[in-house]
Amino acid sequence: MTAYILRRLAESLVVLAVMSFVIYGLIGLMPGDPIDLMLSADPHLTTADVARLKSLMGVDQPLLKRYGVWAAAALTGDFGYSRLYVTPALTVLLPPLGRSALLMGVSFIATILLALPLGIIAALKPHSSRDHAINLAAFASVSMPSFWIGLMLILVFAARLGWLPAGGIADVGGGGVGDLARHLLLPAATLTLVGFGSFTRYMRAGLIEAMSQDYIRTARAKGASERRILVGHALRNALSAVVTLIALSFGALFSGALVTETLFAYPGMGKLIYDAILGNDFNLALAALLLATVMTLLANLAADLAYAAIDPRITYR
Repeated sequence: MTAYILRRLAESLVVLAVMSFVIYGLIGLMPGDPIDLMLSADPHLTTADVARLKSLMGVDQPLLKRYGVWAAAALTGDFGYSRLYVTPALTVLLPPLGRSALLMGVSFIATILLALPLGIIAALKPHSSRDHAINLAAFASVSMPSFWIGLMLILVFAARLGWLPAGGIADVGGGGVGDLARHLLLPAATLTLVGFGSFTRYMRAGLIEAMSQDYIRTARAKGASERRILVGHALRNALSAVVTLIALSFGALFSGALVTETLFAYPGMGKLIYDAILGNDFNLALAALLLATVMTLLANLAADLAYAAIDPRITYR
């Protein structure tokens, strides 16, 4: 197991290096650079000033050389300064990262707690009326865009009923944990309603397939109770596909949800990455996107290790 983990970590480092080069290249190939923006904002800059500034910032060098300089600094923990915020990029990341992790974490847990029981209920009696109802809800969840669900929630609970705030993260003056929870409720509900459909469908399909296997019939022939068959045999095998989906979704916890955060004026990672790219804040965008890549790679490794815990037949040697 230790050798497998070390090998996977080494592979993740290679993937991270390749992704860092791809992201750096794509951002570096975008039209315009910080010096061009300075030139458009200050007409008094001369051609000599522009050439000197580009030389100081290194943007006049070839892309590979610029990437090498950036990668060497990044290995020491220096991701440069944010152009928009005039502070180190990692310092700018921390507050939005915490806010996005809170929002996405709450919605992620709510999605799992809603989707897995619904998938189990649907799978226990396939093609029944409750199965059809759950499938309808799951298809509606997959089909409806997040901005439409968010607008409907704002219209009903904020504009009409006035129960919840329409956006932001706190009232003027702040109100502690309760105030934070009120502001989180609508965006978290939006993400939950959008996300639970796919998890429900995967859980239902996996459990139906597991319940049709020979070992389930053998367990029934031995007189095992339906509860023991479900929990002890079928459910553990059905969770494999869901664990994969959870791992792939885990990276979103640290990259935010751009549409939802924009709709509810929630200053999280999604909005930060969007603003950094539009503002040509290369250092900030690179640090944020690489963080999301790292978390996705670690989540995939955790999912592979979870397979062995769920199914004892799976070993890593």
